[in-house]
Amino acid sequence: MSIIEKVAIYVRVSTEEQALHGYSIDAQLETLRNYCKLYNKEVAYEYVDRGVSGKSIKGRYELQRLLSDAKEKKFTEVIVWKFNRMARKTIDLLHIVELLEKCNIVFRSFSENFDTSTPMGKFALQMMGAVGELERNTIVDNVRMGHKQRARTGKHNGKVPLGYKVVSREDGIRDRDSKVVVVEEEASIVRYVFEQYALGHGLKAIANALNHKGHRTKERKSFSTTAVRDLLDNPMFIGRIRYNQYENWAEKRRRGKSSEMILVDGHHPAIVSEPLWDKVQLLRRQKCVLPKKRFEGEYLLTGLIRCPECGAAMTASRTVNRRKKDNAKIVRMYYSCGRFRSQGSAVCHANSVRKDEAEKSVTERIRQAVTQPDILKKVVQSVNERRSGRIKPLCDELAAVQARIDKLEEKKRKYLGLYEMDEIDRDLFAGRLNDLNRELDVELTRRSKLQLELQDDHAEPVSYELVRSLVGRLDTLLRRSPFPQRKTLLHLIVKRITLDDRKRVGSVELAFNEETEKHFLSVAASAEQQAEGAFPLSGKAPNFGHMLTIII
Repeated sequence: MSIIEKVAIYVRVSTEEQALHGYSIDAQLETLRNYCKLYNKEVAYEYVDRGVSGKSIKGRYELQRLLSDAKEKKFTEVIVWKFNRMARKTIDLLHIVELLEKCNIVFRSFSENFDTSTPMGKFALQMMGAVGELERNTIVDNVRMGHKQRARTGKHNGKVPLGYKVVSREDGIRDRDSKVVVVEEEASIVRYVFEQYALGHGLKAIANALNHKGHRTKERKSFSTTAVRDLLDNPMFIGRIRYNQYENWAEKRRRGKSSEMILVDGHHPAIVSEPLWDKVQLLRRQKCVLPKKRFEGEYLLTGLIRCPECGAAMTASRTVNRRKKDNAKIVRMYYSCGRFRSQGSAVCHANSVRKDEAEKSVTERIRQAVTQPDILKKVVQSVNERRSGRIKPLCDELAAVQARIDKLEEKKRKYLGLYEMDEIDRDLFAGRLNDLNRELDVELTRRSKLQLELQDDHAEPVSYELVRSLVGRLDTLLRRSPFPQRKTLLHLIVKRITLDDRKRVGSVELAFNEETEKHFLSVAASAEQQAEGAFPLSGKAPNFGHMLTIII
């Protein structure tokens, strides 16, 4: 009697693929289930990522759950409809397959008809991965080419800034003939921003004034210095179209500045006059060449300390005074609320805390946890209580999500029944079905995320020895390393630092995972690596499977 293999099915479809190509999750599942039945394979698990792009692992909770289950060897084979369902980039695909191979799990593609258990299968995977990435890049280039041509003809691509909206066709569908029109309520805000800057007011002062008036950005957020700056630098407000200013923005951000920027007259109406625009741009250029503030000293905790009032990250600040006795300059360094510094007093207050006091308090807190066993035992107890205490709320939320999924599925069945009895026409049925599927995708994604969190929280209780080892090694490195390495280490491991109502360090939240342990808390680097700035440390830290968060 042959042994029935336990396999896992993984399916994925992005929102764009559903709309453009009609890819169906249900069709993929049905095909793979029939395949497993034909070859006497037991479908042990099904992992479904709905409406998620395959360009990265981020946000694909079902894939993350699959990889976590693979480490626990819950199945012996993973089957997908096409290899690009697993990943769009070759490097990501090979990384996932390598992880599966380490767990002695075979990766098989139904459509391409190969598996990774043979040399030819591995070779085919690499070749198909390269072809798939080439196909994706070609599609991206074609889309980008179409956008460039549209921009050259003076038509806007993508979202419009504050002051404008896109008027679609009568049926609500946005196409190439959609028009960009002015929203006067928003346009008045844009004119105010330009006029205030032309009068000499700074970015923060303008943002502060807008927030005090109750105005919001296009995304309904408070104005910041960045939001004001982006408005002042956008030529769309004088009736022009700018496109291709940056290439590959998602990965390179502002480092990917393009040498082939498109700047042409657009078909949309202007909001700001040319003379006002020219005056503002002159002021912008002058201020760009002014020397930027340079703070003396090394700020170790920038972005880690959280404002006790609004919870935003606190950034470096300083005050300079003169001593009455000898007129000597006195520089005091602080951490101050980042939202106050960029958005003004309408949003928050400075809530400044002395730099030296905060940094000393954090390092001392970590050292005390190592040197005083009673403190660390309470920390470990708190970690385990918090992990077990999270389970019930997560289970309750999961039950609520599942109830919403069941309700949406029931609605779909009702509409299908009405359609089959000719009670509703095809267009109404298709429209309502699309709406229900979108709602269902959101709930299914939320369910996957909750299941992943519950899986982590059901792990074994954290031991005192593990926590002591991790915190002890962190303390050792903080005492031995120069400033650049200490700052890197803290920003890798410290998740957040909260202040109490007296602006003193209340708690330090540390987050350890396999990557930080492997690269920073594990075996000592070689002498050559140390010369390049590695973190010297002897011994080996114990292994653990999931993210470990502790609060001291």
